[in-house]
Amino acid sequence: MEKKKLALIFPGMGYHKDKPLLYYSSRIVQNLGYEIIHIEYLDMPPKVFDSPALEKAGNVAYECTVKQLKEIDFSQYDDILFISKSIGTAVMARYIDDKEIPSKQIWYTPIEQTFSFNTKDAIAFIGESDPASDLNNIRKLAQENDIVLYTYPDCNHSLECNDVDTNITNIRDVMRKTKDYITYDE
Repeated sequence: MEKKKLALIFPGMGYHKDKPLLYYSSRIVQNLGYEIIHIEYLDMPPKVFDSPALEKAGNVAYECTVKQLKEIDFSQYDDILFISKSIGTAVMARYIDDKEIPSKQIWYTPIEQTFSFNTKDAIAFIGESDPASDLNNIRKLAQENDIVLYTYPDCNHSLECNDVDTNITNIRDVMRKTKDYITYDE
C-alpha cells in the first residue's frame, strides 16, 4: 500500500509560493507524490521587522493557518512535511508544537522566534548577509536544537546575491539538499 503523504507550504510576508524556494520545493514534493496545501496569510500588518509588529504579524498568520487547516485530519497521513520561509518558519513551528504533529520540517531563512518552539527533525537554510536575522544567533540556536543549518555567502533574506550564476548554483544546491532530506528514509 502506498504511503499517504502531505506537504504544507508556509510563505513569508512577501515571499509567496511562486518564488524560487517555495516553487521548486513544491515541485519536488509534488513529484514525490505529496498532497500539497499552500497556506495563505490575510490582512497582514505592514513593516513587520520590529518586535511588536513581527509578533502581531505572527499571530495574524497563525490564526490564518489554524482556520485553513481546521478540517485536516493529520492522523490519516503516513508522512507529513512542512516547508516554510521567513515568518512562515515561526508560524509553522508554533502550529506543529501546538498540535503535536510528528513531521519533517524545512526552514528557508528562519527567523529567531522559530527556535522558541519545540520542533524536531528540521533542516534550515540562510544567507550569510540576511538583514532579517542575526546569523551568529541563528547558528547558535540551530546547534542547540540539533538542526542542520546550511549557510550561503553574500546571500540575503531571499537566499539571493548580486550574481545570477551564483543564485542558480545556490538554488540547485538548496533543492538537492531539500530533496535529499525529504527522501532520506525512503
